[in-house]
Amino acid sequence: MANEAASEFSAISLFSGAGGMDVGVRDAGYQILLANDIDPAACATYRLNHGDVIVPGTVVNLLPLLQHVKGIDLVFGGPPCQGFSVAGKMDPTDPRSSLIFSFFDAVDAMQPRAFICENVKALAALSRWSEVRDALMLRANQNYHACLMVLTASDFGVPQNRERMFIVGIRKDLFGKSRAQFAAQFQKLIGAQRLAPPTLGQVIRALGPAGSQSNSRVCRAKITYAKAPVMRRSPYAGMMFNGAGRPLRAAGRASTLPASMGGNKTPFVDEAEIFDGAESFIESYHASLSSGSEPRSGEAPARLRRLTIDECLAIQTFPSSYKLSGSQSAMYRQIGNAVPCRLAFVVSNAVKSILMDCNEISEPTLPTELLRLASSA
Repeated sequence: MANEAASEFSAISLFSGAGGMDVGVRDAGYQILLANDIDPAACATYRLNHGDVIVPGTVVNLLPLLQHVKGIDLVFGGPPCQGFSVAGKMDPTDPRSSLIFSFFDAVDAMQPRAFICENVKALAALSRWSEVRDALMLRANQNYHACLMVLTASDFGVPQNRERMFIVGIRKDLFGKSRAQFAAQFQKLIGAQRLAPPTLGQVIRALGPAGSQSNSRVCRAKITYAKAPVMRRSPYAGMMFNGAGRPLRAAGRASTLPASMGGNKTPFVDEAEIFDGAESFIESYHASLSSGSEPRSGEAPARLRRLTIDECLAIQTFPSSYKLSGSQSAMYRQIGNAVPCRLAFVVSNAVKSILMDCNEISEPTLPTELLRLASSA
């Protein structure tokens, strides 16, 4: 990602969290004028890195003020996804499931030139969410040409197999072509930004061993052997160890980092393999179990340890200087909830390319009360 010499476009961030998506949007050349989130720790993190532009609270409560926002180029955000995620209960009655419609309430109120809405792959792919998906796309296409894409972060330089849905739209009165032509152009712009990611081992080696100065924020949760291992063909699937945090392959990419990290749900790696070139303990133990050996008991060797805060930030492609606020569990949660910065850059950069071809340019205006709420929080 490369910063533009000057920001050409204005943006408003909703459901901003710790600001991961905002890093990518900012690096694509947008000036983020206002942000919003309900989590106090995430708002504190946001201020540390993006300034006093975030208003705490719910989007629903801000809607009366957002109706007076004019001339914005881009509104973007990732509404909470627990109601749709396969990692959650997938409960359509979960109050958080309705927040994606609140995002479009805000889009309708502000009428930006373009929008980007991010969510979990399940909302785009599973038949159980087809009615929700259809309702979203019907609404999105009322005033915009909108398209839905599922993107895999590792296709764009992110060392993580994280799949996310994006609904992207540009206002119909600005784009003098059909919806199908918009979708084709957008997909072409996305495809042109593909980039091979580094391996997980490369990311961790660049930071140094856990506990070192540049990789100091360690997770102390123990790793213990499962009494009755659940075996799979891959050493990195199944369950040879207790807890939801699974082993990660140093020569590959991380699995999706969950917001529940911080304890035994934090994925783990083999530090001796990464730094000393030792044979993978995970793979040798899997081979031993597969050949009929009895499972071990107690704690795993110290060479197996959980991902650190700094490693998780790097896997999500945050800048190395990014600051976090809150407890360690709050830090892990903020990282796990974030959109990878590099992936956000790719999507918002593609939108920017289309906006540059649109003739309309307008000066953004925000009501004084919104700016006061941000500066006084």
